[in-house]
Amino acid sequence: MSLSHAPHDDLEAELSRIWGELLDVDPEEIPADAAFLRLGGDSVLAVRMSAMVRRRMAVELALSDVTVEITLARLAEAIRRRRAGGNGAQRALPVEIERRADPSAPFPLMPLQQGYFVGQHDGWELSYESAHFYADFGLAGLDGDEAPEALEDALARLALHQPMLRARITAQGEQYVLAPDAPGAIPRPRVYDLRAAGPQEVQAHLLAVRHEMRTTGPNPLHGPGLDIRLSLLPGDRGRLHTGESLLIMDGWSATLLNRELLTLAADWNAVLAPLDVDFGDYVTSLGRLRDSEPYAADRDWWHARLGDVPRPPALPLRADPLDVRASTMETLENHVAADRWAALRDQCARREVTPSAAMLTAFSVVLARWAGHRRMLLNSLQLNRLPLHPDIHRVIGAFATTMLIPLEPARGRTFAELAAETQRTFTEHAAHNLVSGVEVSRELARRRATTRPVAPVVFQSTLGMDAAIGAQAESAGPLGDLNFDDFHQQLRTPQVALEARFYELRDELVLVFSLVKELFDTEQVDAAFADLLALVETLADEAGWDQVVDLPAAAAAEPAPGLTLDRLPEPDADHGDGPPVDELEQRICTVWEEVLGVPVLDRGAGFFSLGGDSLLVVRTLARIAKETGGAPSVREFLNAPTVAGVAAAVRARLADARP
Repeated sequence: MSLSHAPHDDLEAELSRIWGELLDVDPEEIPADAAFLRLGGDSVLAVRMSAMVRRRMAVELALSDVTVEITLARLAEAIRRRRAGGNGAQRALPVEIERRADPSAPFPLMPLQQGYFVGQHDGWELSYESAHFYADFGLAGLDGDEAPEALEDALARLALHQPMLRARITAQGEQYVLAPDAPGAIPRPRVYDLRAAGPQEVQAHLLAVRHEMRTTGPNPLHGPGLDIRLSLLPGDRGRLHTGESLLIMDGWSATLLNRELLTLAADWNAVLAPLDVDFGDYVTSLGRLRDSEPYAADRDWWHARLGDVPRPPALPLRADPLDVRASTMETLENHVAADRWAALRDQCARREVTPSAAMLTAFSVVLARWAGHRRMLLNSLQLNRLPLHPDIHRVIGAFATTMLIPLEPARGRTFAELAAETQRTFTEHAAHNLVSGVEVSRELARRRATTRPVAPVVFQSTLGMDAAIGAQAESAGPLGDLNFDDFHQQLRTPQVALEARFYELRDELVLVFSLVKELFDTEQVDAAFADLLALVETLADEAGWDQVVDLPAAAAAEPAPGLTLDRLPEPDADHGDGPPVDELEQRICTVWEEVLGVPVLDRGAGFFSLGGDSLLVVRTLARIAKETGGAPSVREFLNAPTVAGVAAAVRARLADARP
């Protein structure tokens, strides 16, 4: 690499050392005009970089300062402006993370946690009893006598190190951490010994465990949010099963869990670097953002755009999501070989486009072809660990959030042009992520007077996460060698009809569709997934980027016969307006007033238009049950979220309860 533009002052030299540490390159060989992305950086590493700048240089950067396209010279200039109190200083994060005086004190749920919490109450269409991720993988060369004890010891030590492994959720929707010596605080693995079993018994066992853990996940309302099991198999083989509640950990945390658990299992004497903060400290500190000018600016930015936000892609449906009671989501999976994935990353770097932006572009192209139109709203799952502390990337917790992304891939453009435009759109929206996509979705639903999901098609990319966290070890001591060539996974997340996920596994790119199969035509899903895989494969070659992409002529969806995901019928919740008609409706008005803090005088008043949200629904129903002796389910509440509608549901419940 040329040294002609090497850093030339102390500030750039310090930044080059930070970049060298993050990107595993020689700081002396980082040109000042080289983009972070070109050197191998991504959005995940950019967050860590911002935290390191904050700690080492005592400079608070704005979210918009640290983009993947930034060069070292431009970053140095941004820091100089911050130090001088220059333009844009008000966009810096106005909070400092503080340790809580009482680590066991309850603290609020994050917005996405609230969504999962309500979903587990059967609150949303496409809900499940548990929102969780399940995975299992093979072990070879396992020591069947020592492995169970090594795993139990590692899990106990990890639960002391990572407090959220001891977390619980209250019925009112708060979270807290149990003291290590509290009964049941430390999760313990379950071990199955099938070392003497025959092939058929082994196969039946693995299928039964997988089915149980796929359909019944851990629930921190009643116990640990983590379920670890170990199957000891003949021939010194084994299988490690993990079920992780989305209420206590996100995708980054799940990867971190595997790294740390297996590190501790491999060595009885291993010690993890201590953490100076925990998830509760982060959530509590983040709560102060809501009263800040940057938060208000982000909220205003989003609200100003909601009038022109498109609907989700008009994918044809076989059933109304309200009528579907799925127990699992179907998984379609394929891999791009390591050499092709390496070539694809090189092509991205040459065009200064992140691999995640390329995958989002490919997904939007496939959706446009499937739906027959180009303008659509997608939901994106974001890691979103704000750089409040350098240890944030080492903390297990439910940090993730969502971000709405309106896309409209233009006709007559090459894939390279579409990807560059997608990245610009993504970067612009990500710069306003102090307000979560959950909060934006609530406001959009309020404006559209709907309780149905406004963005049920999801994009998730964790590309680059392994590099940011650190590579997975190949062996775990008594547990043997890890075999990720034999890897199985299953996701259950509420309010999602279709989710595309992109991640790395053993140097390969993995593409996944997780979907509610009851909603879609199987042939259409298979065709769309094949289209996605074929398109991604072409991007390993330069020609794939320079070809004009075939896209539908229509920008917006036209009304079509049959059900489509963008135009679903609304439940009939019209029970009339006016003052309460009886004592029951008056009592419900009183409960709403106490919960929402506003006058409620109209039986036709909508709970959400008065400022309610999904978490307050759960709390309100608990109050109504106490006041009236009966309450509707969360879903019944959402189907008719007015005083009159809820009163009608209560009357029906009370009538059903009579002998």
